[in-house]
Amino acid sequence: MKTIVKLWSLLAIIVVAVSCQSSSTGENAESESETTAEEQSTEEVQAEESASFLNPNLASEEELQASGMSTDLVALVVEQRPFLSMADLDALINESMDSTQKAELYAKVFVPFNLNTTPEADFKIIPGVGDRMAHEFEEYRPYLKIEQFRKEIGKYVDEDEVARFENYVFVPVELNTATKEEILAIPGVGDRMLHEFEEYRPYESMEQFRKEIGKYVDEKELSRLERFVYLQAESN
Repeated sequence: MKTIVKLWSLLAIIVVAVSCQSSSTGENAESESETTAEEQSTEEVQAEESASFLNPNLASEEELQASGMSTDLVALVVEQRPFLSMADLDALINESMDSTQKAELYAKVFVPFNLNTTPEADFKIIPGVGDRMAHEFEEYRPYLKIEQFRKEIGKYVDEDEVARFENYVFVPVELNTATKEEILAIPGVGDRMLHEFEEYRPYESMEQFRKEIGKYVDEKELSRLERFVYLQAESN
């Protein structure tokens, strides 16, 4: 009889242990699921924030209207693009908006400035950039990588502000040595165009770049893409 009681007691202990383990496993799985969901949510928010900044050379008419442009202004922008300089777009928008309206629009829509060639005064078109910061943008030329911009401008403003400035500027990439990540950072360049950029390496001249990439895009788009690249041999 004592043996039977002991067996029943042992069985009860095993059942309780298994039950606790299952509960713990379930809690861990639920916790992991919640963590994964939080990570996915964060990634989605970051992607949405990144995607919310429009390049007027690439945005649809609906997106431009949603940004705050009137129907007439959208029609003018679409007709006259691509804008190779934000100064050209700014001159067009000056006819339709005051400074406050422009500041609100430029927080959402902008043609990125080439850090190495843009006149210092034009940098002040960027919301929040005044005389001093425009001077700092120009001071550290030539920029070889966007990381250099982050380092130098990070001496004056915090990381969030540096990241905001990056929406408005770019450093041209060297066609023969640029990494996949640097090429994909060019607005409007996806995996297919990345393949074409790499396919024709090494480029011996910009004329070769125009000829080869011109097989896939029209002249306006080719002119736009050309702003973002250079060849080391031709840069001097």
